[in-house]
Amino acid sequence: MSEITIYHNPRCRKSREGLQLLQNKNIHPDIRLYLDKPLSKSELTNLISQLKIEPIDLVRTNESIWKTDFKGKNLSQNQIIEAMVAHPKLIERPIVVNKGKAVIGRPAEKILDIL
Repeated sequence: MSEITIYHNPRCRKSREGLQLLQNKNIHPDIRLYLDKPLSKSELTNLISQLKIEPIDLVRTNESIWKTDFKGKNLSQNQIIEAMVAHPKLIERPIVVNKGKAVIGRPAEKILDIL
């Protein structure tokens, strides 16, 4: 088991770029296909803590589900996390975790900050 995990969506170009960057450095991370195996609320809360961001900063606000169901509403941090748990497509990607530190790999070079 690798000590590095990537939360990955293979259909996303930015996510593929992040995985490729790791593989080019001969790093073979654990790959979590979070759309196939969604994160629990506690996993997502822990990830947000590792990222050192607010929950809203992890939301893909251009997704149609966000625009139709959540945009413009006064949501608590907890409600934002619950929205991402219920709709994993809302989670920004890729997220790379290494030794308790995490980063959103946009652009992919940001991943280098935690290697």
